[in-house]
Amino acid sequence: MEGHDQHAGSAEAEKGRADIYDEDGVIRASFLSQVGAAIADRDTLALKHDVGDLHQSELGHLLEAMLPDQRRALVELLGTDFDFSALTEVDEAIRLDIVDHMPNAQIAQAVQDLDSDDAVYILEDLDQEDRDEILSQLPFTERVRLRRALDYPEETAGRRMQTEFVAVPPFWTIGQTIDYMREDKNLPDRFSQIFVIDPTFKLLGAIDLDQILRSRRAVTVEDVMHETRHAIPATMDQEEAAREFEQYDLLSAAVVDENDRLVGVLTIDDVVDVIQEEAEEDLLRMGGVGDEELSDSILSASRSRVPWLLVNLFTAFLAASVIGLFDETIQRIVALAVLMPIVAGMGGNAGSQTMTVTVRALATRDLDIYNAWRVIRREVGVGFINGAVFAVLIGAVAATWFQNVNLGGIIGAAMIINMFAAALAGILIPLTLDRFKVDPAVASAVFVTTVTDVVGFFAFLGLATWWFGAP
Repeated sequence: MEGHDQHAGSAEAEKGRADIYDEDGVIRASFLSQVGAAIADRDTLALKHDVGDLHQSELGHLLEAMLPDQRRALVELLGTDFDFSALTEVDEAIRLDIVDHMPNAQIAQAVQDLDSDDAVYILEDLDQEDRDEILSQLPFTERVRLRRALDYPEETAGRRMQTEFVAVPPFWTIGQTIDYMREDKNLPDRFSQIFVIDPTFKLLGAIDLDQILRSRRAVTVEDVMHETRHAIPATMDQEEAAREFEQYDLLSAAVVDENDRLVGVLTIDDVVDVIQEEAEEDLLRMGGVGDEELSDSILSASRSRVPWLLVNLFTAFLAASVIGLFDETIQRIVALAVLMPIVAGMGGNAGSQTMTVTVRALATRDLDIYNAWRVIRREVGVGFINGAVFAVLIGAVAATWFQNVNLGGIIGAAMIINMFAAALAGILIPLTLDRFKVDPAVASAVFVTTVTDVVGFFAFLGLATWWFGAP
């Protein structure tokens, strides 16, 4: 009977999801219109029926699909029935727009029902004055926990951790521990480890729940606990913490302060979010976009893109100055102007391929001093082979197109040189930036593109001037 109920519940959940999303995973227009109509009619009962049972991620998707006025009205109409954890699933601009239109007293009431990591995620983006006012309205224990997490720098394990955890002394028995977990109503809703601490909260070890279930009640905690070999310092960068989870297949890990005192726990669901955020951040930075989000305004998006466009403008003038050195040759042989973009474009694409592989390898720590030279040799070899292949193809096309075998040979030679240079630049520039503690995802693209443009133009036009002779 129980299995039948579970199956029915699962089928009902699938049906509910099908009512919300289409086959491509996009919010259905019909569902969006249905919610919009309930908001327009200020029909609170219909609205609660439509969105009251949505998962926080589903409600987050719905909020992102709605117009700003509709979002604010939805939050207002739902009142205390609004699932505040859905704000952790939306872009920062949408989250701030919603909370800016909410009284601080309502926010303070809402964050009390959230896990501490979700509460910190929402509070950290608020103005200091609003944040302090909200925290002042929280119970003392909750206020201390959130302030402790907010005091750690952004993008550290301390900011990501949950301050709710289960900790017991080493002299307790397994029976006492089980009774404590059953009777204490203030424990976290979900956990997979119990931590062992001394009277000063210094971390001594941990016990997995499966170990507790396999141990007799009379056995002491100290006898079955294991050392927490992968305790994470609260000041550790969140990306480094995520790497610890990946390397050691962790589900959760203790977070400790500078005195090895237990201050929180980092869980796998937080780490998955970190991995996704860091990957998105690297991808955006490689495109010179910064921390832009889809919900940002036109002016905000423009401001985030202008700095790198200015840098690109400078490098474009640098490449143009190289072309200017050979203006007389170009005037004599107009075909050079037609073929120049091919050399530079192919080199730029090849450099981007190598750069992308290198930046990602650096981010995941797969590329280090022990294998750097082997990888460099590999990329240079790839660049040379690909350069030779495309030199033959492009050389043949150019020779046939302009009825000039010499011109085909020149562009072929220039292609080999530029593809070779692109491979070198694509790996050496990120390595050099990483060596000097500069994020290679941010600055590599501009430098690699500059190298391939300058080398490509110089090689092609220089070879043409040398072969055909100066005017």
